[in-house]
Amino acid sequence: MTVIDADTRDQPMPPGRRPGALSRSSAAMRWLRAPLWLVLLVVGYLLPTLLGGSNRIFSTFVLIAIYAVMTYGLDLVLSYLGEVSLGHTLFWAAGGYVTALVAVKLGWGPGLALVASLVVTTALAFVLGVATIRTREFVFSLVTYGAAFIGLTIAANSALLGGSDGLVGIPVLTLPALGGEYAARTNADLWPVAFALLVLVIILIGRFRRSRLGATALMTQMNPDLAITLGVDIRRVRVLVFALSAPVTALAGWLYAYQRSYISPDLFSPFFLLFMLTAVILPGRRLLLGPLVGSAILTTQSELFSFGGNGDKMFLGGLLAVVLLLSPDGLVGVWRWIVRAIRGRRARGTGLGGRAGGATTSGADGGTGSSVPQGATASRQAGAGSGSTGAAAGGGKPRRGPGVGERVAGSMGVRRR
Repeated sequence: MTVIDADTRDQPMPPGRRPGALSRSSAAMRWLRAPLWLVLLVVGYLLPTLLGGSNRIFSTFVLIAIYAVMTYGLDLVLSYLGEVSLGHTLFWAAGGYVTALVAVKLGWGPGLALVASLVVTTALAFVLGVATIRTREFVFSLVTYGAAFIGLTIAANSALLGGSDGLVGIPVLTLPALGGEYAARTNADLWPVAFALLVLVIILIGRFRRSRLGATALMTQMNPDLAITLGVDIRRVRVLVFALSAPVTALAGWLYAYQRSYISPDLFSPFFLLFMLTAVILPGRRLLLGPLVGSAILTTQSELFSFGGNGDKMFLGGLLAVVLLLSPDGLVGVWRWIVRAIRGRRARGTGLGGRAGGATTSGADGGTGSSVPQGATASRQAGAGSGSTGAAAGGGKPRRGPGVGERVAGSMGVRRR
């Protein structure tokens, strides 16, 4: 059961709607959702070809997919734990460095390199998650940033990791295929792999959003007191979500190593940290396709409409600051503000029209000159009486709907007594 179901299941049925109408409309939406996703998949996969199919276009789309996967890892921590992790560049770089190390030094293939990257980053995330289990907010952010800085220092000064020059000579990505191997020698060849990885990560995030762990993580952020009352181990939830976010970001580092064919300490650059934060916050948090939309906007700007190396960094930092200052909810917050403004204007226009229509009925029978018909006055008086009676019956206070934490608890199948 989703949070929306928990929010609406105890509310009265609107007048004129049959009891089964809501369930039938929900079923119809589910049936329509699958073809819509299929259309999006086909269009998304063919979009680079439709836009010309040049190497620059394919390179941009491959980077969009890689950066989106990278950002989804941070989105889990920022959106569902409410914490700002400044250390996810550590997992992004670890995924790339482990891949380069085992591919260049040990000659491992992409499959084994992927497994090694996931194992190492998950272990790092678990250790860091346990170390920060008692920290919150800015302390958590500083500790994670310190961990990333330690990683940068080790990578830049370790001979095993290539020092400041990094590791070069990463072989071409080859995967088993029917009738032989699939070699991704160009960005056009790499696009199917990047697209498949992006789709798999989006499916994983979608499953997490509907899982018990996802609902519990959201409840621990929105209403920790309710979570504790229901017996939720908040520390355990935090460590699990943090440990889950790391391998997601490492997946992007794995593919990025094969796309660039070399790895260097610039993976720890603040640019990638700002990119992840902006790509999550710009569209709005807790949106399934939010990190993808944010990554697409930022990557398109840097690859196709670049202001230069330093200019892109200044643009990224300035955009993050502007969004946080003017619309902390991102583009979704701007859209909601526009919708509310339009509805407010319509409501004011309807009210003015109603008052103008009522004014034409005054003084028809030589009465008091009231602008409201007698029938309408009686109806308002009756409505006022029934409203006061209802308030008295309800203890003098209107009924309050369930809070955010209670809705999340309802989505877990738990009712508060």
